[in-house]
Amino acid sequence: MRRSEIDSQNRYLLKLQHDYRLAADIVARAWAEFPEVQAIAVIGSVAKPLWKEVPRFREFRRSGIEVWHECGDLDMALWLDTQERLAELRKACARSLRQAFEAGAGMSVPDNRVDTFLFEPGSDRYLGRLCRYNECPKGKRDCLTPGCGAVPFNQIIPGFAPRADLLAPARYAMLYKRGVGVLRSALDLPTVEED
Repeated sequence: MRRSEIDSQNRYLLKLQHDYRLAADIVARAWAEFPEVQAIAVIGSVAKPLWKEVPRFREFRRSGIEVWHECGDLDMALWLDTQERLAELRKACARSLRQAFEAGAGMSVPDNRVDTFLFEPGSDRYLGRLCRYNECPKGKRDCLTPGCGAVPFNQIIPGFAPRADLLAPARYAMLYKRGVGVLRSALDLPTVEED
């Protein structure tokens, strides 16, 4: 495999992380307008400096060539006082990303690539996920999970239990706190691991 192909793949993976981080800032600004939102953080691989690994792509895997980690989606943590307006929060996410794209923000992240974990302020108790569907229940197989939709637009993932370290990135990747305001831009987080 040519060096130019490896470099091209690495540039693509860095741009993907950049686009997800830009999307995190856009969504955080939209959610900060809701008084029930107490805090917003970017979590998951988008919050972390990328690391080198042999990827899933066959041509790289076969040759054992390492490239930067591929961010699959944008994981965000959202601390809420109440879950009464989850439908409006879902719409605000979709609308803000669409408007940013249409305004020429330079990225195209659809709202179905944003995975939002809901938490109780103070205790960090996991509450569920912000549903991506436009109605609740939608009549999909996911909607049949016991407890899913008991709170409209709070999706319950079968068998999911948050890992103990799920919120670890929130210590350094908290974007917003009620009463303080914007703490940082996701774009300012370290991009890659240093060798």
